[in-house]
Amino acid sequence: MRWMMIVPLSALRDNYIWAICEGRRCVVVDPGEAAPVLSFLHEQGLTLTAILLTHRHADHQGGVAELLAHSAVPVFGPHSAAMPLVTHALSDQGEFRIEGFASPLRVLAVPGHTEEHIAYLWSDALFCGDTLFAAGCGRLLGGTAQQLFTSLQTLAALPAKTHVYCTHEYTLSNLAFAVAVEPGNLQIQTRRRSCEALREQGRPTLPSSLGDELQTNPFLRCTETAVHQVAEKQAGHALHGPLEVFTVLRKWKDQF
Repeated sequence: MRWMMIVPLSALRDNYIWAICEGRRCVVVDPGEAAPVLSFLHEQGLTLTAILLTHRHADHQGGVAELLAHSAVPVFGPHSAAMPLVTHALSDQGEFRIEGFASPLRVLAVPGHTEEHIAYLWSDALFCGDTLFAAGCGRLLGGTAQQLFTSLQTLAALPAKTHVYCTHEYTLSNLAFAVAVEPGNLQIQTRRRSCEALREQGRPTLPSSLGDELQTNPFLRCTETAVHQVAEKQAGHALHGPLEVFTVLRKWKDQF
């Protein structure tokens, strides 16, 4: 039996390109540049089989053209005029397979960071681009707070064992904000120490698990009393419901 292996490829300043390998085939997620992918394929003797894109930003699709010049493979991604290299546009809740891989992928529409953003659920691995980060979430760069809040709720409903493969090494800065939101949350402090140790060793803090996110990510904890209270203090007025709490937290994080 072949096992799916998922490898982080460092790119640009703080991006990860996720390489998903089964047998001698490889799929890459959000290749912001081509060089790390081409080096990995050459070193490991792998064949590029497909490219998965989550949204339109250049640091997530900037390497696609060069990769296609080496291998004419399908490019899966959302409907967007800003993503002309997508050959297979995908819809919410759709399911598809990639040749040579045993498990199907499920597509989730998760707008908010951008209006067209999608995520891929592949077995228990979630490739969520810039929607959900370890201890954080994406900025609003095209979508609305309502959209992003709803998208995060969609992801939060997945099984707690789901592995979260986001695409930036933002974990320590996100955890610093999480501590500011919930200074009494000991799980956040423990996670912060663990992630600091990983970074000191030059290791990624990813993937995380959805279970960890539910315990330590303030953007998934907007119904918690402590989070609601600190958001009201930050806003300077009463907040009515988790969406208002989320909106205050997102604006606060932008300035943190």
